[in-house]
Amino acid sequence: MKVAVIGAGVSGLTSIKACLDEGLKPTCFESSHDIRGLWRFKEKPEPGRANIYESVVINSSKEKMAFSDFPPPAELPNNMHHSEVLQYIRFYAQAFNLLQHICFKTAVVSVRQTPDFATTGRWEEETESREGLRETCVFDAVIVCSGHFTHPHLPLSDFPGIESFEGRYLHSWDYCNAEGLQGKRVVVIGIGNSGGDIAVDISRVAEKVYLSTRSGAWVVGCSGGGGLPADIVGTSRLDMMIQKLFPSWVSRMVEKKLDEAYDHKLYGLKPKHRWM
Repeated sequence: MKVAVIGAGVSGLTSIKACLDEGLKPTCFESSHDIRGLWRFKEKPEPGRANIYESVVINSSKEKMAFSDFPPPAELPNNMHHSEVLQYIRFYAQAFNLLQHICFKTAVVSVRQTPDFATTGRWEEETESREGLRETCVFDAVIVCSGHFTHPHLPLSDFPGIESFEGRYLHSWDYCNAEGLQGKRVVVIGIGNSGGDIAVDISRVAEKVYLSTRSGAWVVGCSGGGGLPADIVGTSRLDMMIQKLFPSWVSRMVEKKLDEAYDHKLYGLKPKHRWM
């Protein structure tokens, strides 16, 4: 069976390998010139593509995010810089000879059912190369791995007066580094992973940084007890069983531990929701 894979990021690469493992014939279409999708840093954001900023260090440990059949090299840190994640993904693609199944600089224009879909289940896929050459191929299956961090959501209508604001405003998708923010007063809206990360990054050069959160959050560092990665602490089968049986007690214990780092209530961060 011929399978079309759209996108050569992490999901696309693992899909190619899964197809090969099952004896299928995958063809991957990647609109850019290289693999890695989200993890390919670009100094200038490209419309329609995911983007990361210069200082990104992944918040999952390498033990937690590893491909199950391809552990990261031991010399890489627990929490990898985006350049190291990129290096690891490239090692994976090379180790399983995945690159030969990828058509680079080829965008998928449309995917539609064939006229005889009811009996064959096949799909007709139209592609376009960088040179503008269009081609139509038929596949038995299609796997869409095009990502979902490509279009920034910037609800300017929720900020009355923004049209007369004389300062600079941007979405985290547009953020590359703190260049140009030296000595400025900056407010970062949202305490998700990117919001917290970017606020810290800007704070190294700005006059003042405010982090605005509507509902607060439980803030967890990368390191847990004994210096182990925080995301693998409490993940044994026994721990999971205790969490399932006594969720309220586990929540209280975790929240107490987090408050030892800094009191969330004192810093105006304590959310209404419990840890669990």
